[in-house]
Amino acid sequence: MPKSDKINYSNPSGFPEFLPGEKRLESYLMDTIRKVYESYGFTPIETPAVERLEVLQAKGNQGDNIIYGISPILPPNKQAEKEESGKSKSDDNNSEARALKFDQTVPLAAYIARNSNNLTFPFARYQMDVVFRGERAKDGRFRQFRQCDIDVIARRELSLLYDAQMPAIISEIFEAVNIGDFLIRINNRKVLTGFFQSVGVTEDKIKTCVGIIDNLEKIGEAKVKKELELEGISAEKTDKIIEFVNIKGSVDQVLSKLKHLAESMAEAEQFKLGLNELETVISGVRDLGVADNRYCIDLAIARGLDYYTGTVYETTLLGHEALGSICSGGRYEELVGTFLGEKMPGVGISIGLTRLMSRLLKADILKTLPATPAQVMVVNLQAELMPLYLKVSQQLRRSGINVITSFDKRGLGKQFQAADKQGIQFCVIIGADEAAAEKSSLKDLKSGEQIEVSLDKLAEEIKQRLS
Repeated sequence: MPKSDKINYSNPSGFPEFLPGEKRLESYLMDTIRKVYESYGFTPIETPAVERLEVLQAKGNQGDNIIYGISPILPPNKQAEKEESGKSKSDDNNSEARALKFDQTVPLAAYIARNSNNLTFPFARYQMDVVFRGERAKDGRFRQFRQCDIDVIARRELSLLYDAQMPAIISEIFEAVNIGDFLIRINNRKVLTGFFQSVGVTEDKIKTCVGIIDNLEKIGEAKVKKELELEGISAEKTDKIIEFVNIKGSVDQVLSKLKHLAESMAEAEQFKLGLNELETVISGVRDLGVADNRYCIDLAIARGLDYYTGTVYETTLLGHEALGSICSGGRYEELVGTFLGEKMPGVGISIGLTRLMSRLLKADILKTLPATPAQVMVVNLQAELMPLYLKVSQQLRRSGINVITSFDKRGLGKQFQAADKQGIQFCVIIGADEAAAEKSSLKDLKSGEQIEVSLDKLAEEIKQRLS
């Protein structure tokens, strides 16, 4: 093939691919997350990668700028499609347009609408799917990435104890993957909006103010003040807002300060409601045994998305705050009921696993796993001994040991090199003399040690050394 005709097989920008060690790390993280999710009774579901465009736009067009529309390279047989779906020729509207899902939440709402009669509420689900966003790819931000979400959805009422479970789940996950100290920052949107009301911020400005405060950590206090003033918030009100979100201390100290503040506030109904919810959640977090150093109340946490209405969370890796939130979420009231036309409150969290893994690898907080899950290689010394190599390999596998059998006849040194390159620790060596004596040599590639082991004790010896 002439050079000019070569196909460009470079990776499309923003669409990650993993080497074996990276993919094994992702699988390990997913298994760890799944185990914690399921320990709290969350059940897995799967929604299509493709949804109708009108479904994905149901949140008020929040995803329009990032939605990937799809269409076949060759036009489908529209007439056959319409006849199959029972639609007329004239019914050529947005319901025919389809796109890739950009998050898990809107598809969850559609899933519940489609399957509500087959579900038991409160419905607790987890989903660890790939989503797609048509935004500019840059470091740590991808066009295709995996999200690990949980949500609990109820009809009409949802206990705040579900909100309390979320920090317990976050804490267990990050303690299990051992990435260092982290802090789960908890707030309640009603506390924020109630405070804004009390200082005289008009209703039409409150959502904008919440979004500005949510950027406090990113842009700094001076820029937040400037943006609030540009929205028509007076310098006096701005100072009060900044002073409020900077209230610090232990959980009990912050709650005490908020209670004291509520006593002197005008129009404090919303504020007091949020404060009561926050106290209930904190009490539940304590009852669930989450360590005091793992969470705090942070009044600057707002979660800029409009649909959050109560408890909100952001998790920060201490010492690596520049990574941003490594797990976030909150409570919402109206989002999931969009398609059924009823109140369906929910609470959930999301771990953007692809982004998180990428950043933790670059920060040297995580390491990739060995390229293969195999722990042992049975090397190939003599072709006529292959039946024995296969038998020994199977015996080791039945003992719970992952094994690669070397089928290619190469020098022993090259087989050792191949095993070491893949991260395999042990090699089993059986020549004619060992076979006759029903023994083997076991070489530890990490330490260089080589010992003689009888074949009937081989699995036991390897398992002991692996442990």
